[in-house]
Amino acid sequence: MEIFDNFNPKEIFKDQPESKKNYINGTIYNNIKVPMREIKILGNKKKDQEKKLYVYDSSGPYSDEDTNINIKEGLHPLRKEWLLKRKPIHGSTSQISYAKKGIITEEMEFVAIRESQKNEILFEKNLERENRLKSRNKHFTIPEIITPEFVRKEIASGRAIIPSNINHPEVEPMIIGRSFLTKVNANIGNSAIHSSIEGELEKLLWSLRWGADTIMDLSTGKNIKETREWILRNSPIPVGTVPMYQALEKVGGNIEDLNWNVYRDVIIEQAEQGVDYFTVHAGILLPHVQLTKNRMTGIVSRGGAIMAKWCTTHHKENFIYTHFKELCEIMRHYDISFSLGDALRPGSIADANDEAQFAELKTLGELTKIAWNYDVQTMIEGPGHVPLHLIQENMEKQFEYCHEAPFYTLGPLTTDFAPGYDHITSAIGAAVIGWYGCAMLCYVTPKEHLGLPNKDDVKQGLIAYKIAAHASDLAKGHPAARSRDDALSYARYHFHWEDQFHLSLDPETARKHHDESLPEEKNLHTPYCSMCGPRFCSMRISSQIYEDKKI
Repeated sequence: MEIFDNFNPKEIFKDQPESKKNYINGTIYNNIKVPMREIKILGNKKKDQEKKLYVYDSSGPYSDEDTNINIKEGLHPLRKEWLLKRKPIHGSTSQISYAKKGIITEEMEFVAIRESQKNEILFEKNLERENRLKSRNKHFTIPEIITPEFVRKEIASGRAIIPSNINHPEVEPMIIGRSFLTKVNANIGNSAIHSSIEGELEKLLWSLRWGADTIMDLSTGKNIKETREWILRNSPIPVGTVPMYQALEKVGGNIEDLNWNVYRDVIIEQAEQGVDYFTVHAGILLPHVQLTKNRMTGIVSRGGAIMAKWCTTHHKENFIYTHFKELCEIMRHYDISFSLGDALRPGSIADANDEAQFAELKTLGELTKIAWNYDVQTMIEGPGHVPLHLIQENMEKQFEYCHEAPFYTLGPLTTDFAPGYDHITSAIGAAVIGWYGCAMLCYVTPKEHLGLPNKDDVKQGLIAYKIAAHASDLAKGHPAARSRDDALSYARYHFHWEDQFHLSLDPETARKHHDESLPEEKNLHTPYCSMCGPRFCSMRISSQIYEDKKI
């Protein structure tokens, strides 16, 4: 396509000051190179020794200065050699099949290294501080060092998944599970009203720039298959879809004409392309639809509403549910993960934790066991709209009903009264449910409930959710979580402004806010900001107390 002739993906990743891509080699498999972002901590160059912080990097090769990328050719097939050498187990190529057999794959070592982030100690350990800040989460513990063997055990148990279709060799392996870093998904995709392949590729790259761990292509407009192909060949992170959307397009939008054969054909087409996980609405059953009758907002899931309409029109059971074992056979062959969809998630605070929601959750637990018997990796989707005091119950029931499979939630939104700011109302709930053990958070943008998000909405949604995910990692005690906070706090206390900018989630914005009121270069060395000025800065005053040896 001619429009890609001037499409330079590296332009999106250029302004990342004092940081660079670095790679760590495997030990079990010396042919793997795991990407990290190395951030320099300069300190006061006269007194402080330069340090380096390593953080998880999901930008793929786009932010690597040494790599030339051609959008038309796609990314290098990183996993191609691994897959060619690997022997199937009873016809299965799934990570859970190997994990159950005690085999550590290249993907498992890759994610173990990624999760540990080298675990370097930047500052002297303080025993009192460590005990005081220790996680109080009693539901699970996270080891100090995340090893490939620990990864294997978590996958074998079903508590974690590595979404990695054998036909998506470009993907850099990542893991979703409660004992790992809380991940963030970004939804992209065109609509019937607005459709552009270039626009969706730009959203993909923009999502990578701001730290998305997976993306879902929710396209419902023109060129669904072609759009998905461009995304897959250029995505270093797992790609998920909702196959029901394309199935409905294939029958001209007539829900009553849907059937298992049409749906299966779409599943196979997308599997062949390389989709890593499917949202399938197999848990909504005909009797469940009646339970939504008195809801404030009915059924708000697109796939759920479609399936409910089909069931009630034909007075038949959900065809995905009745053909679920056949679907598992397909999923296992390609190593596609299930994201069992919450068709009956609450779409308002008034409908949170109702009978319909939890009836479906029990069915999803039943389907999880079937999927595991077929060696299919599985995670469970969750709400939705839930007030703060009901969030814990969602996580506890999911643990109980779904046998500790990873939970993947949309928010939840903790209030309904802030259209235009739902990235904030939902990030509050996301941080809380992540603390309780949710494995992946689906971002919400400011345009949720209002329209199709643009580039800036994607950034705002991801920033809000990266904050929520990191807050939950701190609370659940992930060993790689606090080092960045400590480094930034040290820089803040010692007025190392450049380090503050570099260590922040959005360096450009941090620098802009500082420079708006203290723009001169010399002000990067002043021990105060424009909020307090030189006389009223508490940190400056307290540092003087210690320097004067008054205590």
